[in-house]
Amino acid sequence: MELNDLKPGEGSKRPRRRVGRGIGSGLGKTAGRGHKGQKSRAGGFHKVGFEGGQMPLQRRLPKRGFVSLTASRNVEVRLSELERLPVSEIDLLVLKQAGVVAAEALSAKVILSGKLTKKVTLSGVGATKGARSAIEALGGTVADIAPAK
Repeated sequence: MELNDLKPGEGSKRPRRRVGRGIGSGLGKTAGRGHKGQKSRAGGFHKVGFEGGQMPLQRRLPKRGFVSLTASRNVEVRLSELERLPVSEIDLLVLKQAGVVAAEALSAKVILSGKLTKKVTLSGVGATKGARSAIEALGGTVADIAPAK
């Protein structure tokens, strides 16, 4: 077999429909566009969702839901990232200065990922149940904080 011998499978390719080529083709005269109206004319198409001036569906339906703009500024911190910090008293400012979280972060939460071998004290930083138990198992403490609004 050679590359120039390759052909598509039998019946897999059909010839394109040639419209406006006489009555015998089944698509003569109006060429499948129907009679009159904007869509029958050359250049007579309009933007998606346009309903001829009627209020379009996407504007008739009520808007629902909410996307929080601050959700991306609530950061997760791994236990392994706390391990690399040179201090044992950890708060959001320390995390920002160390470059663990972005400067524009509003809140941080420690998650159970990685190993922690030293005693740390968290204040102003949240922690999951697993992370809290891992920190407290090493003699560290987690100060309770109010959830970020």
